[in-house]
Parts: sequence; C-alpha cells; structure tokens
Amino acid sequence: MESASLALHTDKYQINMIYAHWVNGTHERKAVFEAYFRRLPFGNGYAVFAGLERIVQYISNLHFTDKDMAFLAKQEEEYDPAFLELLRSFRFKGNLHSVPEGALVFPNEPLIRVDGTIMEAQLIETALLNFMNFQTLIATKASRIKRVAEKEVLLEFGTRRAQEADAAIWGARAAYLSGFDATSNLLAGEIFGIPTKGTHAHSWVQSFDSELEAFERFAKALPDQVSLLVDTFDTLDSGVPNAIKTAKLLESKGKRLSSIRLDSGDLAYLSIQARKMLDEAGLPYVKIVASNDLDENTIFNLKAQGARIDIWGVGTQLITAADQPALGGVYKLVEREKDGQMEPAIKISANPEKVTTPGKKDVLRIVDKESGKAIADYICFPHEQQARDGGKLRLFDPVHPYLKKSVKNYTAVSMLQPIYTDGELVYQLPCLEEIREYHKEQLKMFWPEYLRKLNPEIYRINLSQEAWELKQSLIEEYMGHSED
Repeated sequence: MESASLALHTDKYQINMIYAHWVNGTHERKAVFEAYFRRLPFGNGYAVFAGLERIVQYISNLHFTDKDMAFLAKQEEEYDPAFLELLRSFRFKGNLHSVPEGALVFPNEPLIRVDGTIMEAQLIETALLNFMNFQTLIATKASRIKRVAEKEVLLEFGTRRAQEADAAIWGARAAYLSGFDATSNLLAGEIFGIPTKGTHAHSWVQSFDSELEAFERFAKALPDQVSLLVDTFDTLDSGVPNAIKTAKLLESKGKRLSSIRLDSGDLAYLSIQARKMLDEAGLPYVKIVASNDLDENTIFNLKAQGARIDIWGVGTQLITAADQPALGGVYKLVEREKDGQMEPAIKISANPEKVTTPGKKDVLRIVDKESGKAIADYICFPHEQQARDGGKLRLFDPVHPYLKKSVKNYTAVSMLQPIYTDGELVYQLPCLEEIREYHKEQLKMFWPEYLRKLNPEIYRINLSQEAWELKQSLIEEYMGHSED
C-alpha cells in the first residue's frame, strides 16, 4: 500500500519542541527513545505486535511538502523561515530497531527503539505510536478470538463499524496476521492479498416477493459461492427450509450450497436446530456461519452451549476493540547526548508504573533448549554479554527482587531487529503470509498457561542486574535532589 508523506500527521507540540531545540542549537543532539506499553489489553496474557509495515511506509515517505510549509508558515507561533527551510530538507537519517510483526510481546519491554537526533526521533513519535497502538491492539484481539475458535474459520466483518477507512483496512490486516482467515473488505484484499468473503444482506431478501425467490435468484447468479442469510423473517420456519430447497435445486445442477448464515436470535439453539435440519435433508456439507456482535467471550460461551457453528463472522467488537479501545503505548526518552557523550535518562513519577527504565536496551527472549519454550524476556544493555553467551543467568522480578530464578541450558533470541541504519532501510519486510506463520511459531514457544483466555499465567519480564541497579541509582539521585 503506497503512502504519501504524512509529515504533519503529528502533534503540534512536536514541532514546537523541535523549533525550541533549533532556536537553542540543540536539535542535532543525539537521543534514544523506546516505545512500549505498560499493561496488557483485555486481561490477556500476551499482546501481538503489529504496525511495522505502516511505520516503514511512513518513515520512507517522510518529507515536508510545499503545502505543509505553507500551512506551518501560517501558525500563530510564527516559526522562523530558516527553520521551515530546515524542515523542507528533512529526511530520517537515524536508526530504528523493532520486534517483528506477529511477535508475542509483553508490558514494559521496548518494542521499537529509535536512535538519532532529537529532532528526527521527536518528529516521528506521534505517527509511530498511532500505527503501533492501533494495529497491536487489533492483532491482540484477533489472536485472543482465534484462541477460542482454533478449529473454525474466522471472518473479519468490521469495515462498516471501523473508525474510518484506514482503520478498516489496516485493522483487517492486523486481524489476518493473527489468524483470521478472510475479510469482507475488498480494498484490504486487493492491497494485502487477504482472502475476501461475503454473503448477502437482508435487503436482498426484502427486494423480492418471497424469500425462496430471493434465494434461488442469488444461487443462479453465484452458483459456486452460495451463502444464504436465513433470518430475515423466521429462521427455522422459513429461512432454513427455503435454504434447503435452494440447496436441492443446486444439487440438481451439479452444484452445492456453501453455507447458511445466522445473524440474530439465540445462535446456540438456532445453529443446533439448523444443523439437525440440514443433516436430515442430506446436506451435511452445508456450513453454518454466525455473526451478530461476536467476540471471544460470546464465542466461548456459544461453544460451551454446544453451538454447531463452523464459521464466525466477527465485526464491531474486533475492529473497534470495544472492550478496550486503546492500547496506551508510550514513547520515552531513555538516553541523551550531553557534552558529546551519551548518558541515561529517567522519568520519575508519583505513579510507580510510570517510572521509566533508563538507558538504551535490548530484549532477549530466553528459550529453554530442551522444551523449546520461552522462559522469560530479559531486558539488558547492548554491551551485556552474559545472556547472549548462554552463561548461567539469574532472573529476578524488578518489582519484587527477592523473587529469583536461575536458568541455564537456554538460547537467547534477540527480539529487536535493525530496520533502519543511518536512515537506510536494511530490513526486508516479510509478506503477510510469512508474518502469519511467524505468529503461529511464536505461539508454539509459549506454554498454554500464558495463552489461555481466563486468568493467564504472568510471563516473566526481567531486567538485568546492571539495568536494575542503574534504575535504582538514578531514582535515588533524582529523589535525593527533590528532598534538598
């Protein structure tokens, strides 16, 4: 999907801060920012990272146009024309590392790391968070739904309820990489190669004199792709019997009815009765599709009630992440240049969860060699070698340091991959099918206890001893200053 420059897809305070840096001659100082989230959404045990392809498109096309310049020149801040000329020639020349799309990720670990001048690192913050937050949220919701419907087909039906076109298109992509099988959105299908599926609306049935006529005419038009919506009038007394008649007509012509769709009522009861009617009519091959404000909780409950549903159409609850419509990812300064040297930076807060971990960091996934399962994610500095070399590793909880665990016989997998080096794209973006397979492999690396929908086990996120001690020393230093 090609994208024009979105240079002004940013908060105004970013431009104001960059301008203030320029006025003070500090805009070319080096800085390191890290993007992460603090809490897992939906009460889930993991999140699924997504949005990298959109971020790459954004950065690769990032430049200020003449129209952008004209707009900025009219702002009440009255930016110096020399500053606007600096923006006109702007191109991203920094470094960016990211975890791959489809990776299982966890709170308070860097998902994206940006290393460059304060100007370029600050400028991309808003758009980067926008893309990461939305797509990671939808990918996580989709993976959560897939966990409760692993053996059934999942269709993304959310376009008409999404918050505008971009949300529908990129949301469909995020759902597909996490295990959904198709989308109703044709543009998403065209752009990303996602399979597309659709049935018909109630208005199709209403536009004919009878339900049977509507079904037969639809079957005549699309004999190899017939899916009939059976709840326009009465599902069991009218819809399903007329679908059966249409199926028999198709059989007489050497064709088959693909499915019927239920979009209202007691889906468990109706699907059980519809399955019985179809089977008794000699139509065991006809699938049952269900829609109507479904999510992982509804699907879980319907399956517990014995619902006979083969295909789930999930729309509003997925594409809007209705039960938690924001991820809350943040982008924090962790290192800055001072007197030609890089030094760690920390943010202190009255809310303990908002205190940042200073210093440029890597994320290593510690995988047990014997089981192939992930043990913990280990956050350390780039120069630390112990975990990378496979030496005996002591893991301790950063909030409760007395909770400790030692591990050996493991492999340390680096999660942050180089995407841009000195402004050059060095990462080959995988195709969507490759991302889907990577996500499946990621899931296999985790014990079921971390993946379950209800009360998932908490996965370990551990700081290295050095990273933890630096954080504590800076907290003491800054808190000591505040007491003086």
